[in-house]
Amino acid sequence: MNTSTTMAKAVKFASQIDEETLNELKAFVKENDRSISSVLTDAVQEYLTRARLRPAFREAAQEVLAEHAELLDRLAK
Repeated sequence: MNTSTTMAKAVKFASQIDEETLNELKAFVKENDRSISSVLTDAVQEYLTRARLRPAFREAAQEVLAEHAELLDRLAK
């Protein structure tokens, strides 16, 4: 999910990251000819997308489990 080419206006912010992860990030951007900013933007967007999908997935899974509880009980025996 590379959105760096369609990125909205970038805003500076400060944060902290452990040294080992930062070193890995720097190596990654160098190997892939990317900027730290573009990689962080993509990573945060992907994380937020997954985090938002989790509750919907859990709800759907619970509905399926409830709907098929009897069958699941019989299969477990």
